[in-house]
Amino acid sequence: QVQLVESGGGLVQAGGSVRLSCAASGRTFYAMGWFRQAPGKEREFVAAISWNGGSTYYTDSVKGRFTISRDNAKNTVYLRMNTLKPDDTALYYCAASGRFDTVISGPAYWGQGTQVTVSS
Repeated sequence: QVQLVESGGGLVQAGGSVRLSCAASGRTFYAMGWFRQAPGKEREFVAAISWNGGSTYYTDSVKGRFTISRDNAKNTVYLRMNTLKPDDTALYYCAASGRFDTVISGPAYWGQGTQVTVSS
């Protein structure tokens, strides 16, 4: 059974940093990524990474502030979030897929989410 389990969320002040982790079990995935959903808004793509980390992709609003990485030995993907803003407050979801393009547009697997709240 495939499972994606996120951790690392919490309350942080604006300008601070947080690192999210997502541990996958049940299989390995070529592509993994992160999405987020703020209150009253639709879920949106944040970042994606390919198997060897050679390809990464970010939504414009997080470029230069967020970094996605992965440790295949641990079957885990990370999202390092720096210079956080109140607008980054959201439920952050881990996602996984067999292809890089589909992890951005329509992942096959989702985690349950971890809350990140940025106070001003």
